[in-house]
Amino acid sequence: MSSQKVKLRFPDGQEKEYPAGITGEEIVREISPRLAKEAIAVKLNDKIIELTRPITEDGDIRFLTFADKEGREVFWHSSAHLMAQAIKRIYPEAKLGIGPPIEDGFYYDIELDRPITPEDFEKIEAEMARIVEADYPIVRKELPRQKAIEFFKNIREDLKIELINDFPDEEVISAYSQGEFTDLCRGPHVPSTGRLGKHFKLLSVAGAYWRGDENNKMLQRIYGTSYPKKKMLEEHLHRIEEAKKRDHRKLGKQLDLFSIQESIGNGLILWHPKGARVRRVMEQFWIDEHYNHGYELVYTPHVAKLDLWERSGHTGFYRENMFPPMELEDIHYQLKPMNCPFHITIYKNQLRSYRDLPLRLAEFGTVYRYERSGVLHGLMRVRGFTQDDAHIFCTPEQLTDEIVKVLDLVIYILQTFGFHEYEVYLSTRPEKFVGSLENWEAATAALEKALEVKGLNYEVDPGEGVFYGPKIDIKIKDVLGRSWQCSTVQVDFNLPERFEMEYIGEDGKRHRPIMVHRALFGSLERFFGILIEHYAGAFPVWLAPVQTIILPITDRHHNYAQKVYDQLRRAGVRVELDRRNEKVGFKIREAEVQKIPYMLIVGDKEVESNTVSVRHKGEGDIGSMRVDEFEARIVHEIKLKK
Repeated sequence: MSSQKVKLRFPDGQEKEYPAGITGEEIVREISPRLAKEAIAVKLNDKIIELTRPITEDGDIRFLTFADKEGREVFWHSSAHLMAQAIKRIYPEAKLGIGPPIEDGFYYDIELDRPITPEDFEKIEAEMARIVEADYPIVRKELPRQKAIEFFKNIREDLKIELINDFPDEEVISAYSQGEFTDLCRGPHVPSTGRLGKHFKLLSVAGAYWRGDENNKMLQRIYGTSYPKKKMLEEHLHRIEEAKKRDHRKLGKQLDLFSIQESIGNGLILWHPKGARVRRVMEQFWIDEHYNHGYELVYTPHVAKLDLWERSGHTGFYRENMFPPMELEDIHYQLKPMNCPFHITIYKNQLRSYRDLPLRLAEFGTVYRYERSGVLHGLMRVRGFTQDDAHIFCTPEQLTDEIVKVLDLVIYILQTFGFHEYEVYLSTRPEKFVGSLENWEAATAALEKALEVKGLNYEVDPGEGVFYGPKIDIKIKDVLGRSWQCSTVQVDFNLPERFEMEYIGEDGKRHRPIMVHRALFGSLERFFGILIEHYAGAFPVWLAPVQTIILPITDRHHNYAQKVYDQLRRAGVRVELDRRNEKVGFKIREAEVQKIPYMLIVGDKEVESNTVSVRHKGEGDIGSMRVDEFEARIVHEIKLKK
């Protein structure tokens, strides 16, 4: 052991010296046997390394467990290798693609002539268990480029060679071995296969183009998950089953909310009457709140001359996500992928003064983006969708206050729709960007300041800003704890430069405004899909497409039922009347399947007393009420957005 020392600082601020070359595993054993058992990897100066890697530099050190996001990623990455090793043992002719961690698990892309089916999962899992029992050390080694190519050529892993050939010259090429299995990988990994335990489950298999390119061969993508404890795995599998019940595609059909028809085109949504009712409620609430918060609504075309998108930079930075241009009268037009250039054009229609700013323009703007067929998914990934888009044009002095106001509005609207948990990310400058470093720093500082003013906890997402500026992303958590990216706030110095936007300042001189892009729902389609799954189709009363249904027991009660229907309709309640010649028990069951919040049953007793017998979804029979009493109750719930 070298006589040199390394000085390490722990999360509690304590500093300690160790011999250079000591491993994280040796340090953590000294600290706590319990932490040593739970530790997955080491975070040293923002770099994640194996517990077994020698430490040769000073710095901040932290031990990652499964409770840490980065720790889970290492655990699931190692689990992907575990699955790949088992597959190679059972199918030696299989060739390996990539096997990354993903949210809640992992996958591995496999090239194999025969299909792997769910019926094969049990034997793969059994082989994984044997590998865990063997407790192979997971060993990292670095290879010169040519040696790495020769190694993977000898074991006939063609896809790995393709990856190596695309690595930049300065890339350090590393491989990880466990037993007879070696895989090309940057790592890091757990110390040994035994540390992964046997609480894993293979979940599904799907087709995936190699490297996401539809011109490449189709591979088999096998998904799985793993946890350090049996109870954690069981809870996850329960969430998966619950998510299947809540699938918005299934509920969308059952509740007759929307459809996607082959005759129309993939990724293009038909809103059925009931879905359109919910959309209208969402839109009206959004419009009212935007007027209350000083926005002006605008409407813009679905197409524009291609020149507009060339000037905005979309053809340069976004071409692959745009539909092909169309030619009319020797002029090329483009379906819009964004609304921003239209709002800029409205701004530029007249010379603005500093007194006109901030100018807040908002729109439900339908945009069109070319998504590949393989990634389309119900309402969540589509080719035509409506953004709840807005752009704020302001002075540098107004920027932080405007961002704070956007965050206020975001949180209020999300909470109104039933989302009270969220994760906030600050995405900073990417490698490829436009604009000056000075502007980027000013924009990032304004976003940071706004988050501090609001007291929001956030994580920095390095390099994940858009090419024209940094951004705040807000991910909401649904009732199952799943995260969904919806709201975003982006600061843009680039488009005001490209479009030569100006305002007359207090000094009488021309200045460049700052542009803030923001969306709260993100897209109406996707947010609606999230709402369907969050509520399992049982929307709160204010959002429900049908808020109450009247169920007459026999034909002789129809006239009275019609009067109740008319009264509630006049009060603004979304009400239906079931006139079918069916037994009332059947009608009740049908209404429950349709997840209608209130059912009003009327028979002889109700006709005589001018009442309704009320059933509430989830509570059952809640008794008899006068019609005006029920009207007051439901109108009050709608007003309070319950």
